Amino acid sequence: MTQTTTMPLPGQPAPALDLDLIIDAKWRLADQSPKAFTMIVFYRGLHCPICGDYLAGLHDLYDDFLAKGVEVINVSMDSKDKAVEAQAKWNLDPIPMGYGLTEEQARAWGLYMSKARSDADPDVFSEPGLAMVKPGGTLNMMEMGSAPYLRPDLKLLLSKLDFVIDKDFPPRGAYGG
Repeated sequence: MTQTTTMPLPGQPAPALDLDLIIDAKWRLADQSPKAFTMIVFYRGLHCPICGDYLAGLHDLYDDFLAKGVEVINVSMDSKDKAVEAQAKWNLDPIPMGYGLTEEQARAWGLYMSKARSDADPDVFSEPGLAMVKPGGTLNMMEMGSAPYLRPDLKLLLSKLDFVIDKDFPPRGAYGG
């Protein structure tokens, strides 16, 4: 049986997202109230060293994103133990770490799905993605990768946020024709 993946459209309500955090708290996208955006960084999991490098780069820019009114959360399909280990191993504190993303949630967000290639990989996991959600829950931007090395340039994104925020740049990519 093939499961379908939906494609969330910019300018439309973002899919629901309710997760547990590694600090024994709940996180709900609907409860977020950032000044500019909630940035959801979907990563493959602890098994992915490229994820560690990417998230470490995000950690270096974390305060800069916060200063622009962007709240950040890292999310994976990993278990709590693996998410805790990823945060420690990759030195990601204080960025919130969500875990236990379900396959259904990943598909609702349009993430590509993969199966294990080795014993080190989880049976099924999502490929990387990054979503920017406006206050009120509208999806503004989303980038999805079908491989571990296809990800948005965080420095470039950060450098363009003033323009996006100041000009209230409209969501792009939702034209259905």
